[in-house]
Amino acid sequence: MNAPGPAVGYAQLSTIDPAAWRATGSAWASLAGVAQRRAGELAEGDAALRGGWSGSAAGSASARLTGLREELVALVPAAIETDQVLAEFAARLVAARARLTAAVALAAATGVLIDRRGGVRADPARLPSERTGPAVAEVASALRDALDLAATADGEATKRLARLTEAGRTGWTARPPSYRPPPDAEPGAVRRWWAGLTPAERRWFVVHEPELTGRLDGVPAEARDQANRLLLDERRTALRERWEQLLGRVPRGPLEAAGLRGVEAARSGLDALVTRLESTQQPRAYLLGLDVGGEGRAVVALGNPDRATEVLTYVPGMTAGLDDATGELGRAARVLARGAELAPEAQTSAVLWLGYDAPDSLHEAAWDGQARAAGEALHRFQDGLRATHDGPPARQTVLGHSYGSLVVGTAARDHGLAADALVFVGSPGVGVAHAADLGVPPGQVWASTAPDDVIRLTRPPDALALRTALSVSPVGMIAGWLAGPSDERWFGRDPAEPSFGGQTFPSGRYGHTGYWHPDNPALDGMARAMLGR
Repeated sequence: MNAPGPAVGYAQLSTIDPAAWRATGSAWASLAGVAQRRAGELAEGDAALRGGWSGSAAGSASARLTGLREELVALVPAAIETDQVLAEFAARLVAARARLTAAVALAAATGVLIDRRGGVRADPARLPSERTGPAVAEVASALRDALDLAATADGEATKRLARLTEAGRTGWTARPPSYRPPPDAEPGAVRRWWAGLTPAERRWFVVHEPELTGRLDGVPAEARDQANRLLLDERRTALRERWEQLLGRVPRGPLEAAGLRGVEAARSGLDALVTRLESTQQPRAYLLGLDVGGEGRAVVALGNPDRATEVLTYVPGMTAGLDDATGELGRAARVLARGAELAPEAQTSAVLWLGYDAPDSLHEAAWDGQARAAGEALHRFQDGLRATHDGPPARQTVLGHSYGSLVVGTAARDHGLAADALVFVGSPGVGVAHAADLGVPPGQVWASTAPDDVIRLTRPPDALALRTALSVSPVGMIAGWLAGPSDERWFGRDPAEPSFGGQTFPSGRYGHTGYWHPDNPALDGMARAMLGR
């Protein structure tokens, strides 16, 4: 009995190297940087030309240089899009190969033989005759599933690359209508507006209005990534200018010195983030938002959330900022990797959502103001993920750590969250008294607090008493923490306690920041919640 022959064969899938496709995409992405640099050189040449040459010939030369520069700039999103297509193709090949490996393991376990062409038959020495039909059919079905996924991925990548080739012939960009969505536009309305544009008009927005394109929830992840990557040099320049300004202040007081250290840390963090964005590492990183003001904000997805079947949004807590964005992204990556170990066939994406001003100290973290201020933005981002997703809705899980759990809970309470599950680790309370107040399906609120997590010491002090303690002495502050019922935290009941009414998963003794340790069972808990298992 032979499985049907899809476009991708058994031998081809068993030997294909997804990493080679990923590397090819990355090589295309590197052309974007070359095009941007050459465009900048043309702009400088044009400025020098106009400074010392006038007349009709000079005007013609300037116009030609401007045209060449615009053509180069228009190529940048196309090069990035090629990288996106090939990276997603590689990711789906990884999933297809995982399914193929599972099918081969099933065959070995059940006494079914697979030949090099993908044909399956019973091993008469191992498989009883009464089990021949069901076992062969089961293996054949598993093989078809793997090959069909690879064939579908191949077909989609071919079509997307063909559209890019056609765009190169007909024109990369075209000026769109004058309408622009307002900053507070509902993500669904943004998605409808974007869908009504032609591909050339969308590229025009990416090239000419990357600020707008890169920040609008409801614009697909691919376009936001292209736009925000176009802004990277500008963001780096802004940080360097701030650093030079602070460096030049003489005399330099404590505030200036602290500001200088902060900008230096942000510059280092942005450099590390750019390195990750430019790497061939799988899954590919999508830059969905970047702000270098203050301590910096970043929204980065690992894998395209618009094409994943499970999407995790991770909200970090106190002291999170641009200076350690890659460290926080690493936590999201570890959940994603553990999910891949548990379900190799799954197509998952994890997003670091550092889209708010996280508290810098315990003094700031003792209040919920920053969490309340972040609620609308997180609500809109999750709605945007729903609006831009391709195909059937993904399972969307939002994970909050420490103060980030309060951000998640407050957003769910005050605005609602497009989420199928919420997960809280190391939580000081989430702003509600019971899991049912968070607006997600019953049984889909999960939490864990490590036995040695210092967050267990926090208690809900009276507001006036807390203010007094904070202003008088550290001893008084600690005394304020330790007063109150054992299941109460700063911002309500501990979501990992039975009285909260949610589900729990265990954590080992790894402290407040150890939930992502490879040996901590909490990592399994977060990954299983993401997968819906």
